[in-house]
Amino acid sequence: MQDDTPELTKEAVTAWAQLVRVSQAVLTRVEGDLKKAGHPPLAWYDALLELDRARPDGLRPYRLQERMLLAQYNLSRLTERLAAGGYVEREDCADDGRGQVLKITREGRKLLREMWPVYRQAIEAHFASRLDADEISALSRMLVKLR
Repeated sequence: MQDDTPELTKEAVTAWAQLVRVSQAVLTRVEGDLKKAGHPPLAWYDALLELDRARPDGLRPYRLQERMLLAQYNLSRLTERLAAGGYVEREDCADDGRGQVLKITREGRKLLREMWPVYRQAIEAHFASRLDADEISALSRMLVKLR
């Protein structure tokens, strides 16, 4: 049986490994900056931002997970913590008596505003300042292709 799959080059494997390693390293640095400033993890910001964008209707938990920037393997634990902190409220879903809708609270919007300057600075320090405008544009185009 003949395999028609194109050959995977060593360079492609190396580039893949670098992409994963760089992504993890940058996220670790951003998380460290947030922690140093006394803020919760980036996943909190990510979830709150998506809920803020969904105002006033909120989002069902599965929709929130689809929109999140970061992979969130335990969304229920994250939303429990956000709700316990008063940053998110749950409402019964009108369309589905068993389901819930998550909505950001005033405290959640306040936390977003407090976290953004630290997050913005981390993006600048660990990403944007290391590339020029042309490189950022080229990287963006490549990542869109991969998506």
